[in-house]
Parts: sequence; C-alpha cells; structure tokens
Amino acid sequence: MTEAAGASGLVHIGRQPIHDRTGAIVAYELLFRGARTAVAATKFDAYATTQVILTAFQEFGLEQIVGDRRCLLNMTREFLVGDLPLPFEPDRVVLEVLETVEIDEEVIAGVATLAARGFKIALDDFVWGSGHERLLGLASYVKLDVLGVPLPEVRKALDDVRRYPHIQVLAERIEEQDQLDALMAMGFDFFQGHIFARPQTLTAVSVNPSRLRRLELFTALSAADTDIDEVVPIVTADPALSFRVLQATNSAAIGLTRKVSSVREAVTVLGADRIRQWVVLLMASDVAEASPEQLAGTLTRARLCQLVARHAGAPIDAAFTVGLLSGVADLVAEPIEELVPRLPVTPEIAAALTGGSGRLGAVLALVRAYERSDLPALAVSPMSASELARAYLSAVGWSEAALAGIMK
Repeated sequence: MTEAAGASGLVHIGRQPIHDRTGAIVAYELLFRGARTAVAATKFDAYATTQVILTAFQEFGLEQIVGDRRCLLNMTREFLVGDLPLPFEPDRVVLEVLETVEIDEEVIAGVATLAARGFKIALDDFVWGSGHERLLGLASYVKLDVLGVPLPEVRKALDDVRRYPHIQVLAERIEEQDQLDALMAMGFDFFQGHIFARPQTLTAVSVNPSRLRRLELFTALSAADTDIDEVVPIVTADPALSFRVLQATNSAAIGLTRKVSSVREAVTVLGADRIRQWVVLLMASDVAEASPEQLAGTLTRARLCQLVARHAGAPIDAAFTVGLLSGVADLVAEPIEELVPRLPVTPEIAAALTGGSGRLGAVLALVRAYERSDLPALAVSPMSASELARAYLSAVGWSEAALAGIMK
C-alpha cells in the first residue's frame, strides 16, 4: 500500500460522496487504494479494510477526510464476527456488509452485536435471495447497484426492501442523468455514482511502528492487571508508535473535548482496551519498519528535550513530545508545518513546533543547536556546556537502551 518516502511511505485512501435527494453530500464511502494514481481497489479482503481504518483514523484523522459527515466502511467477515476489532466509536461510521460475505449464524450474531453497540449497518450490493436478506431486520441502509440493471428490476428490488420501513435505500453506480431522474422519481433516499463524482484518492505520509514493539506492547496490554507505568515506556520508546497513539487519541472519532500533550496522557485517555485494538490492527497491517539509526536519532532528540526542559522550567512530558514529533517530521521528510495540523496537539506544542515559540520552542531550538554544534545559539543555554554534554550522552544511552528493547 505504500510508496517509498524516506524511512516511511505514502498512504492512500479513496473517497466517494453520497448525496441525499436535495443533492447535498451527507456521507462518504471510504475505499482502499494501493497507490496515488489508483482508480479502483486492488484488494477486497481484511487487509484492505484494515488499511482503510488505519489510514482514515490515524494517518489523516477522520475529520480531515469527511468533516462532520458519516463515513461508510466495507466490512469483511473477520470484522463482523469479532476476529478483528473495530477501534472507534459508532457515531460517525456506517458498517457495510460486503456482498461477498457468506451469511451464517456467526455473522448474524456478530452483526447483531455491532448493531447493539450502536453501529449503523448497510447491506452493500444487496440482491434478494443471496442470504443477505437475513440481515434486513438489523440494517439501517440497503445499497442497490443500478448500473446496467433495467429500471423495472430496480423498482422491484426497491419495493421489496420497502417492506422494511426502518431501512433507507441508496442507489449506487449511477452514471446518467436520465437514470438519476428515474431513481429520484422511484423514491430512493440516497445516491452515489460517477454522475456526481468519481472516487477521489487522498494521500498522506505514513509513519510505521516496529512490529516487535507492537508485539511487546500487545503483550503488556494483555496482562490482567495492565500497569500504565509499564505501557508508557514501551510506547515512548518507539517514535512512530508514539505518533500513532497521539494521533488516535486526538482523532475526532475519540470524542475528546480537549487535546492531549503527552504519551502518558494519551495512554491514560485511550485506555488499555482501545490501544490494544489499534495494536492488533497495526500488527495485521504488516507494514515496514523504520531503521534503528533513524529511531535512535529521534529518540535521542526527544529525550534530550526532556532533560533540557528540567533546567528550562518547561513541562517535561510535553518537551519529550515536541522532540519526538520534530524527529518524526524528519523521518517522513515532511515539513513540520504540514505534519502538525494532521496531529491536533495542544496549542503550546503546535506553536513550539511550527514557530519555535514559548518555553517548549526554546527547548527545541537549544537541542537542535546542540545537534548542529551552533555555538552562538548555545550561548543562551540555561545549562553549561558540560551539563549539556552530560545530558546528551545520557540521552544517547537512553535511546540505545530503548532500541535494545525493540530489537531484542
């Protein structure tokens, strides 16, 4: 799914609007895309669904893709029966049961559980007699594929579904104005197709956590008495994983009324169950790792920011975050000004990263000056040259110890 982009890669997601009877966009269907130029999905399995979830909720942030509208996500059997988790709340998401899913008792029970949790269910490419009619009592939406289907057959299918008055019906794959006019006259509720817009492919830079670090974290989270003091060091020892946890916490889908400023706070807010769900998907996605050298530089910068903050009167955890995210920007070769808006951190951290302002900005500036041996800039340091040297060596030792844990 990735294209080379420094140590990480580019991630892509397809987005096609869904319109109501007035023509207004009320939702978007999110689709797997393997490349920036892709016009159709190349995978239709759990891997593709996993990638769409990760890309929508972590790489972009749901609000960046759909605003205040709902999104529709294609669900395979693994998600419907609970073999793979859905690590988001139900208020913004409609789950589409793909036409390729064989409907059996396990699927029906799984869909019933999801509906009871508050998820809206849509039946994709619905055809009476396929077995999917067994889910009509649980569904809120039915999607009828009208491309190449004679209008009398479309009307018959619509009439059959209308026997379930709680269901709203969407006509998809509409390409001609005459066809749209006829569908409007039939009374369809929603409309989707090339006549409105072809799927748009959106692209963002991805930072991929270490598989071993994910496995270690998942093990810690699986303990009956998960200790946050054990979880936080595992997360902070991997810059990419820290980035994902912060981004997941601040995602619009989490429903927070405030923004977090440290990994410790993020872990506390998300909770062990939600982080475990994200880690399961990350392991399932089978993405590439950053090199140890790249991790070491980022970890050293973050730790040095933390040590300098103690002398500068700046918040220590937030200083680590500032150093971490500035290093992540280097890892993905993306300007920090473009990275920060996709990770809605506190105003103080954003100002430090993008404008170098405030106490945190001063800490980061000092650390960067030390990295490039800028002696005039170091002259205003609250620490002596020997103190800075000791702090730097301590940061290097800390990062090496953290990496040893990742690579063992």
